[in-house]
Amino acid sequence: MNTFQKRTAIRIAAVSVLLATLASPVAWFVARESAEGSIVSLAIEESGRLLHHFDAINLAGPNAVEHASLAAKTISGGLFDIAEIYDRSGSKLAESVTTEGHTVESSIPHHGSPNYTVASYQSIKLPAGLWVLRVFVPLRDSATDMRLPITGYFEGVRIVPTWQQEQIFASSLAVALMVCLASLLCGAALYPVVMHLSADNERKAREVLDSHISMMEALGRAIAKRDSDTGAHNYRVAWIAASIAERMGLKGSAMQALILGSFLHDVGKIGIPDAILLKPGKLDDAEFVIMRTHVEQGESIVNGIGWLSGASAVVAGHHEKWNGSGYPRKLAGEAIPLAARIFAVADVFDALCSKRPYKEPMGFDATMAILEQDTGSHFDPSVMAVFRTMALQTFNRLANISESDARQLLEDRVRQHFEL
Repeated sequence: MNTFQKRTAIRIAAVSVLLATLASPVAWFVARESAEGSIVSLAIEESGRLLHHFDAINLAGPNAVEHASLAAKTISGGLFDIAEIYDRSGSKLAESVTTEGHTVESSIPHHGSPNYTVASYQSIKLPAGLWVLRVFVPLRDSATDMRLPITGYFEGVRIVPTWQQEQIFASSLAVALMVCLASLLCGAALYPVVMHLSADNERKAREVLDSHISMMEALGRAIAKRDSDTGAHNYRVAWIAASIAERMGLKGSAMQALILGSFLHDVGKIGIPDAILLKPGKLDDAEFVIMRTHVEQGESIVNGIGWLSGASAVVAGHHEKWNGSGYPRKLAGEAIPLAARIFAVADVFDALCSKRPYKEPMGFDATMAILEQDTGSHFDPSVMAVFRTMALQTFNRLANISESDARQLLEDRVRQHFEL
């Protein structure tokens, strides 16, 4: 399992656990409330049936108290432990209390005369683990037609027995555990889906990036052929620049831009006429002016290709000098992009150390003497301070290296920093 897969697994697991943690208590609460509601609904329905049976709905007649007493007594022996019946003015007509009801009656909050219009209930926790449900029901001739006038009130108290409390607890726990398990299973099911989609996207991204790098190499080879070089210079100088940048802490897009720019630094020479580009002798002033335009032409080329735009820092600035005497913009010091300052050291070092059609390679000491002499004028002293510690190792690594070996060196850096 790679780093991305581990990170994704941890995040999905964390989200699943969080959902389970949040959803389970909610499911518990909803299940418990639903169980309470079912008990209350059953109690209201049964009490209504008995009230109608004993004609204790219309409580304005001469036998109202008698009927209410019979109904209250019957109801208190069934689903309720306390049954109270009031007339429509809120006066109590009858009350019946079981033995169990007497034990809790004093603990239940008292209230004034009833005057509510809709049924409701209270869930009350009492000491010693007692749990009571108290219902309030306005009485009408019809249980469904709320437009009819209220003829009285029924209030009942039910002590929920231990077995029923355990049943509610067990059913609520089962629902909560099912929700928790469902959350975790959803996370487990999502992981392979996310991994598949991620792998597919990564594969496509790699294909696109691979095609981009192939295009970069094609451009580099094209200019190398025109510039009477084997192309190894582009590979070597990009590898040297990346090695310096690694020691300076460059990462991510900054490192990728440096590698692209280093490899394509002279891409603008494609637009230089052969008579000037391939001239064996020294260029005259007019020819040199034209040769210098390769910087602007190269910048135009890479900026015209979206994914190469990061290379413009090196392409546009690789002939600038630390003291401001370079071209084309005569930038100085830190106004020159860091990538271009790193590349300048790598480019001159490789140019001096390598064999060209017009010169033999210089030795390490002679090469470093020139670089040291130009530090502070051509080269950034801070870049040279880093390169100085790795110069000999770099020289030995590149000595007599073939183009294919140089290509392999750069390819290793590309795969590392482009995450191929």
